[in-house]
Order: sequence, then structure tokens, then C-alpha cells
Amino acid sequence: MSQPSPLFENPKRERFFLFALAGIQFTHILDFMIMMPLGPQFIKALSINAHEFGWLLSAYTFAAAIAGIFATYYVDRFERRELLLRLYICFIVATVACGFAPNYHLLFIARACAGAFGGILGSLVQTIVADSIPFERRGKALGTVMAAFSVSTVAGVPLSLFLANHIEFLGWRAPFIFIGFVSLVILYIGYRNIPKISGHLHHVHEGSRFQQIYQIAIAHHHLRAFLFMGLIMITGFSVIPYIALYLTANVGIANSYISLIYLCGGVATLVSSRFIGHMADRYGKVLVFRVLAIVSLIPLIVTTNLVPVPLWVVLINSTAFFILISGRMIPAMALVSQLVEPRIRGTFMSLIGSIQMLASGLASVLAGVIVTITAEGKMEHYNLVGYGAAICGLLTFWLVGYMHSDSKK
Repeated sequence: MSQPSPLFENPKRERFFLFALAGIQFTHILDFMIMMPLGPQFIKALSINAHEFGWLLSAYTFAAAIAGIFATYYVDRFERRELLLRLYICFIVATVACGFAPNYHLLFIARACAGAFGGILGSLVQTIVADSIPFERRGKALGTVMAAFSVSTVAGVPLSLFLANHIEFLGWRAPFIFIGFVSLVILYIGYRNIPKISGHLHHVHEGSRFQQIYQIAIAHHHLRAFLFMGLIMITGFSVIPYIALYLTANVGIANSYISLIYLCGGVATLVSSRFIGHMADRYGKVLVFRVLAIVSLIPLIVTTNLVPVPLWVVLINSTAFFILISGRMIPAMALVSQLVEPRIRGTFMSLIGSIQMLASGLASVLAGVIVTITAEGKMEHYNLVGYGAAICGLLTFWLVGYMHSDSKK
């Protein structure tokens, strides 16, 4: 049995700690992801087009990017646990507000507020893992926390779709209210199991805070990390938001099977995420990332060029897509988190989080501009989005080598 980090007296405490962080990740990722499979419902209920739906998705990501930049000013000046729990309470309030939004514009504002708090939570959770778990075991720990992505698709997305389809008087509002209730449970678990983390406060910060942030932001190896993470997000999130729309409109998959597609992908990634983390720790983060980056291009290109085929073909391809696209993030985040020392890790990871959200927002907006819906309801030019995403994926294969060399400096 591996030894726990000095922050915990036994492995059981460490597991409960990681479970609480995974729960926080689960709810804020689900809050973002639920918009994607509900795309057809939002377009119909709110009388919007694909481009406006893309902006609705991007409200979350752009707000998260801006909030992450503001967070750099204070994130390393507060004790981690207190900051995490307070931000999580704000996120819960914003998410419930989405469920009560009466129209498109107020929903847009509520999504932006949820994104502002959710985006900071994402980078803060990863910062806490990096502060608490040694690098040698960090791949597996991040695999545990990032399994939240899988759980959100295994249970959350299908259940949310079920709620939206079967609670008729609430419709698309039901998933947001559901997330709010689940988040309250996670808040209690986090309150009981996340310890005080204040080691970063013991370091002396010289000079003005703005000068410190500026120096962190312009360092050459940090700029490479920002580009690396941005390209990773563009590779996935130019394609993911429109999968449900494309499968229903072009491939002929019934809307009722979208839940099954996310369910299969989620179950598979739930199993694979810890395995990928273990492989990254054992064989090296760079090697595992490069393998995943190349192999993931196969289901990506297939997804954006798919023609009407049997459901089992769609399930095989979409499951492989979710495993490989999400799997890249595990070795990538383990490498990036090691680039800086603990005293500035919160600031750096907040900037990383902002870049991730900004890149994913830009990706969904640009994809929304490229794709068009014909008078017959078919989606066109999705293949062009796939080719652009593949180019970005190839660039990450090259850039990851710099992450490894920079982390040793």
C-alpha cells in the first residue's frame, strides 16, 4: 500500500479527501456539461439557433476565464480549504438561479455567474491536489479526482436528461435544481473531509501583487504551458458541444439514445481514468500523453465525418472518443502542476484554468460559426471543425516535450 502524504495520517483519510474534491469537480463539470446533450431542447424551448446556443455555452467558459484572472490576485493569499468552500457555496447559488431563469438573457447571465465560480473551483481543486499529493503519485490522484468527468456522464448527464424529459412542468430547468441539491451534499462532505491547507502562506512574497502576477504570466515556460493547455481544450471542445446535435440531425440517432451514448462513454472513462493515471506514474507522463494524443485523433475524425450507421458503431466510436479525449488531461495536468513551486501554484493554476476556459469558449463559438444548419435540419461543415481540432491535437504532441523539460528546471 502506498504511503499517504504528510498531510494525512493514513491512506483512508487521503481517499476521503480525494473523494470530496472529486465531488466538487463532479458538480461543476456536470453543470457545464449538461448544456451539451440538452442542446436540442434549449434550441426548441428558447427559440434560438445553433450560434446562440454556442454563446450560451460560452457564457460559462468566458466568465470562468475572466474570474480565473481576477483570482490570481488573491488565491495564494488565503487558506485553501476556506476559499474552496466559500466559492462552492456561491457556485451552488448561481446554479440554482439557472433553473429559475425565465428567458434566454437571464439564463445567459446566470450561466456566466456559475461559470465565474465554477472555473475558479476547477483550478483550485487541482492546486490542492498538487499541494497535497507527491508528484510520484499525482497521476493516480488526479485520475481519481478527474474521474468526476466520467461520473458526470455515467450518472449525471443521463439522469439530468431523464429529469428534463420526464418532469414536464420543469423541463430543462430540472437538471439545474438537481445539481443544486447534490452540491449541498458534496458541500457537507467537503466540510468534513478537506483539511486546512496553508503551507503556501508561509512564504514571503516580495514586491507588489500585480508585479508578481505579471512575472508569473510572462515566464517563457509558463507561456508554453498556457499554449499547451489551450490547444488541448480546443481539440476537444470544438467538437464535443455539437456531438448530440450532429448525431440526431445527420446520423439519424434518436434523441432518446443520446443518454445511452453518454452513459457508455462515461462508464468507460470512469474505469479508464485511474488506469491512465497509474500508467502515467509508471511509464512517464509525456509518453502516455503522446500515445493518447495520437490515438484520440481517430475517433475525433470519425465523429465529425460520421454518416448514418447502426447505433452500435456510434457507441464504439463515441466511447473511444470520450476515453481518449478526457484521458489526455490526466498526464497533462500532472506535468503542468509541477512547473511551479507551491508558493505561486495557486496563481499559476488559476491562470491555467482561465486559459482552459477561454480556449474552450472560443472553440465552441468558432465551431458554432463554422457549422450551419440547413433548411432540412442537417448540420454542415462539422468535418472542417474536426480537421482543425486534429491539427491542434498534433501540436500538443510536440509541445508536451517542453512541459517535461521545463518541470525539471
